[in-house]
Amino acid sequence: MTPYMSLTIHYISADWTLHSKCLETRYVPENHTADTLGENLKFALEDWGLDEHKLVCITTDNGPNIVAAVRNLGWNWLNCFGHNLHLAVSHGLDRDKDRTARAIGLCKNLVNTFNLSWIRRRDLRKAQSDANLPQHSLILDVATRWGTKQKMVERVLEQLPAIRHVLVQDRKHSHLNPTWQDVSVLESINAAMKPLAEFTDVLSGEKYVTVSSVKPVLELIKGDLLSPNPDDTTLTASIRQTICRVLTEKYNSPAIQVLLRKATILDPRYRGSMEDAETLEEVKQQFVQELLDLEEPEASGEGASGESCSKATGGDKNEPPTALPTKKMRLSDLLQNRRAHLAGQAQDAIPKRLKADAELTKFLQEGALDASCDPLVWWRDNKKRYPLMAKLAKKIHVYLCHKYQLREDVQHSWQHCYPRTILPEATED
Repeated sequence: MTPYMSLTIHYISADWTLHSKCLETRYVPENHTADTLGENLKFALEDWGLDEHKLVCITTDNGPNIVAAVRNLGWNWLNCFGHNLHLAVSHGLDRDKDRTARAIGLCKNLVNTFNLSWIRRRDLRKAQSDANLPQHSLILDVATRWGTKQKMVERVLEQLPAIRHVLVQDRKHSHLNPTWQDVSVLESINAAMKPLAEFTDVLSGEKYVTVSSVKPVLELIKGDLLSPNPDDTTLTASIRQTICRVLTEKYNSPAIQVLLRKATILDPRYRGSMEDAETLEEVKQQFVQELLDLEEPEASGEGASGESCSKATGGDKNEPPTALPTKKMRLSDLLQNRRAHLAGQAQDAIPKRLKADAELTKFLQEGALDASCDPLVWWRDNKKRYPLMAKLAKKIHVYLCHKYQLREDVQHSWQHCYPRTILPEATED
């Protein structure tokens, strides 16, 4: 293996669009201890001029070395949902390892037997046609992608009549024909895993917010998709119970629970619907304090904005500004200016704590959006209604992503998408 470490940042631009940029891939030949990984992460941020104090969260897998590195750096940490789901499914299959390992091993041997012989693939296509089955190829699983295991099992079950027809005429490989016990185990495995097939990809998006959906998705998995069903076999029920238990344990940390609560509440699709009254009040007080701690925006003068306007219009900053024609003032203009001035004075007179509390209360009282809506679009359109909370929402919903990659060659690569962190705001310079 040739060890590399990649660093990718995710950030929200001024127009509330989520961006992803891979900053670097560096060669790290030293042993990947917690100290080594921590130093490289810290150096990477410094090399790119990123202030680690503005980093809100970093997401990694559950490797002890990278978890310890983040802990030693004192950064907030959130584990990767896809990796957690992979571990949960693996633990579920290990509950009855003798039966599941035999059935899945049989599937792999079947797939390899057909994939390595064009004659058997030809015979399989003919058997599929005769049995009116879809002309699908068999799928081989990838050890680090639990979803491919489910797809492999599902495809073997779909094509079982055609597979049996071909193997009956092949004495050398007829022993690979699944027994009824094997089929029963494969059906139980598929029934347990299939409801989760889409979640790894759905919660690994780079163009839309995902952290605020982790808590709702966990509730959906435990309370609906993997809830006990009287029609489940004993094996299916055992796998599902183990998956739910492992996922719950992975998110039991108080720090992770606080982060997920905040992200979910600030998502207009959920608001306070996932929390009880006592927890919601506790998080609300935390939000108010964070809003009080937010820096006030600097007053805009002739600096950057004036310079950018000059450049945008093609003017020379050394040339004197061109005088604009004077517009005759109307009574309505005078009254409007006076009203705006008084309104500004009134707002300045209100303590910031009251403003923060009023914004938060108003936000929580509004109805939740449809689940298909984009929360970033909503915040972009409503940032003037919630000027303080919009800053907090942008902070919570941004990520910094660190990818830790071990690579030997193009044919053999192993990649984990670990971190996503929160930098308050970024610009595309």
